[in-house]
Amino acid sequence: MTTFLSAALALPAFAADYTIIAPANPGGGWDQTARSMQQVMQQAGISGNVQVQNVPGAGGTIGLAQFSSQGQGNPNTLLVGGYVMVGAILTNHSPVTLRDVEPIARLTGEYEAIVVPASSPIQTMADLVAELKKNPGAVSWGGGSAGGTDHIMAGLIAKAAGVDPKAINYIAFSGGGEALAAILGAQVTAGISGYGEFESQIKSGTLRLLAVSSAERLPGVDAPTLKEAGLDIAVQNWRMVAAAPGLSAEQKAAVSADVEKLAKSPQWAEVLKTKGWQDTYLAGEAFKEQLDKDIAATETILKDIGLVQ
Repeated sequence: MTTFLSAALALPAFAADYTIIAPANPGGGWDQTARSMQQVMQQAGISGNVQVQNVPGAGGTIGLAQFSSQGQGNPNTLLVGGYVMVGAILTNHSPVTLRDVEPIARLTGEYEAIVVPASSPIQTMADLVAELKKNPGAVSWGGGSAGGTDHIMAGLIAKAAGVDPKAINYIAFSGGGEALAAILGAQVTAGISGYGEFESQIKSGTLRLLAVSSAERLPGVDAPTLKEAGLDIAVQNWRMVAAAPGLSAEQKAAVSADVEKLAKSPQWAEVLKTKGWQDTYLAGEAFKEQLDKDIAATETILKDIGLVQ
């Protein structure tokens, strides 16, 4: 009995078990983030048992609403979300917003890439902007869901170029594969998505990379930023983790500490490297302030595009 007790006491004392809600189908960015968190929290000894639950639909707003109501006061449940959710809340008129949960930290970011097929006569971002100014409707943009990061990006490019964002011809595709096929087949003038989605086609030469949406040039990526191309825009498609509403200060501090351990662990650094995600960790009040700015800016551009009244 003594031996059993001493062996049990020698085991590491784990923090609480966690359930992480991925408000999307398996395989997408939020699901990958949740499953990477699950793996790292267990490997790094932050939590002994982490489950991932998928609650897909409506740009993450179904999972957000369920998490907000069912998770109330539960410190063992977390929600993964991101920039796409900000737009989805506005376009879906979601009664539940990110103000109804407890944002803990921004974890990762991915920058947008603007590409054209290799066969396109458009060689530079300046060429694309010139076409856009000449006839906005004749330039078609292929990207992800309406009101998502890619659509917002097209609206911001138009606005920065002095073109009415409502005049853009944006074609939304439900999956990355469909969008890529349309761009490669020159069914659209230009494509917008996270750089990682296009990387292999850019490297193989079937797509031409015109610009990236980062504030600084990306290491190892031979393309100007939009700012260098004369458009005052920097956008990242970030991913975050939130805790449930109604937690005590102590519970919130414990969750924040676990998320920080995750973000600073060597195992997480390895995940970022493997997935090609940028480390954009920002926590606490600094993250909440940035989130408020992002929500306000997104609301403005979605009104400009005509997706939000």
